[in-house]
Amino acid sequence: MAKDTWLNLLSQFKKSKRIMTDEIGKTIIGQTEVIDQLLAAIFSRGHCLLVGVPGLAKTLVVSTLARIMTLQFKRIQFTPDLMPSDITGTNVIDENDAGRRDFRFLRGPVFANIVLADEINRTPPKTQAALLQAMQEREVTVGQETYPLPDPFFVIATQNPIEQEGTYPLPEAQLDRFMFSIWVDYPRLEDEHRILAETTTGKTPELDKVLNDRQIVNMQKLVAQVPVSDFVIAYTARLVRATRPADSTSPDFVRKLVEWGAGPRAGQYLIMGAKASAAMDGRANVSTEDIRAVAVPVLRHRVACNFAAQAEGIDAVGIIQRLVDSVEEPEPAKYAKSDRPDLSAVSPEA
Repeated sequence: MAKDTWLNLLSQFKKSKRIMTDEIGKTIIGQTEVIDQLLAAIFSRGHCLLVGVPGLAKTLVVSTLARIMTLQFKRIQFTPDLMPSDITGTNVIDENDAGRRDFRFLRGPVFANIVLADEINRTPPKTQAALLQAMQEREVTVGQETYPLPDPFFVIATQNPIEQEGTYPLPEAQLDRFMFSIWVDYPRLEDEHRILAETTTGKTPELDKVLNDRQIVNMQKLVAQVPVSDFVIAYTARLVRATRPADSTSPDFVRKLVEWGAGPRAGQYLIMGAKASAAMDGRANVSTEDIRAVAVPVLRHRVACNFAAQAEGIDAVGIIQRLVDSVEEPEPAKYAKSDRPDLSAVSPEA
């Protein structure tokens, strides 16, 4: 592909992202970092876990995102009595006019483009596990039949971090399926002023549809084809390996404070998140700064602190920030030739 065509595609990508954020901004005041990370995950075909105290518009962010796209949206309210079949669907006996009985599959709410798993930690692990296959393979197996899920497909889950009674911690296998763990913080003072002034008038903002499923899939293809140099890949590998206390390259504070670190999937998500960040900015190259920008949401739920860290009041975010500051980039001269993006490999159909 010609360089001008490639740059034009990225310019259109940046414009589409800006239109989406402007439309979301009609309902969601502030939280720009949360929205950017959500969009980066969507453009990377990833799933998100939104963590924050009640009343911070976590559910509203997801429903607003669904309203501006021509996609099928389903919300599942996770409760202690929710069963796996309530998510995936079940086979029922159907009798036709001739009196013959056959099994018919009733699709569950997971068969949608955007699935909101609200308060996911309020249901037992047996039911949480119903999402594992859907999130990884994008398909659901019921009985002896396997059913593909629609494309695009995202799971966006919410979780309350402060209530422990009546909740079930997500197992590591479930957490690892989420590309980002996004912390939703309290709004800034000026944003809170706007929230109080604009959301108490009884008026509901009118939102326009800005993207359809085909456009989202094409944007995902474009992100996947953003070139990444060997230099950036080498730095990403260093950063991920440094989270593992048993690795010879890990710093002393990781060996002291970390129980276990991130696996290769974390590196994949760092690269994909950095690609999405570059594309949303209209850039044809991924830098190590893009990797560092997505390090916390990608690694936060993949680094487990031990008792020593808890005793010192250090959490995973603090360790990741120290890693970002301490892990050195590779020697640039070794990767000088491979640090130029190969635009010829990009398909014009993206």
